Amino acid sequence: MRYAIISDVHANIEALTSFFESLEKHPVDKIVCLGDLVGYNANPNECIDLMREKNIPCVMGNHDSMAAGIEDLSEFNLLASDAIEWTRGVLTEENKAFLASLPDSIRVGRAFYAVHGSINDKDRYIYGAADALRNFKLLDKVKGLSICFFGHTHVPISYLGANESVRMNLDNTVKLKKGASYLINPGGLGQSRDKDPRGSYVIYDTKKSEITFLRVEYDIDATVAKIIEAGLSPRLAERLKLGW
Repeated sequence: MRYAIISDVHANIEALTSFFESLEKHPVDKIVCLGDLVGYNANPNECIDLMREKNIPCVMGNHDSMAAGIEDLSEFNLLASDAIEWTRGVLTEENKAFLASLPDSIRVGRAFYAVHGSINDKDRYIYGAADALRNFKLLDKVKGLSICFFGHTHVPISYLGANESVRMNLDNTVKLKKGASYLINPGGLGQSRDKDPRGSYVIYDTKKSEITFLRVEYDIDATVAKIIEAGLSPRLAERLKLGW
């Protein structure tokens, strides 16, 4: 099986559309989304509609939860909370209900586990070896799985865990080793934060036991124009151009 794993679409329809187009060159059997379909950008309904149309499994991200009214905005910074307030005002009731129905995690057969942030908390980041080690211990409790895909940081990275140690890896290709566990972040499709403005995602080939990080070009200028037209913060537009 070949899986495409995406995360942090953040209402960026140009990035999402370009991702689907890229699969013509990189065909897969199934797509899984790690959450945050909305927030920051100006096409939340269009992104949700496209994901629903294609029947793509998706976990709930923290922005999804906020937009659906499940959590309050007290933990968000002003930039993020203003965008969610705007998003709440434009989302259809049907799409709000869809966001509210998303699960906190997905087990994809015997292949992998999918979450948004940490394994037990969608709002908590995995940053560095200490966070990864804590999550490897949580992954040990998910019987039969040694791979977990997570998002939330918008930064593509992989962590290998073995014998109570953690190794970080920024390579574009990861060959999976027997007896090891892996935490894999595909990066942000709709809002990159590693200084590369292109969208990021991964393909997991179970037959080859290989994970490949890929980038996708999209029309950033079109996304930026929509942000400005919608009255969202110009800082959101600027960070898309800079990839932060």
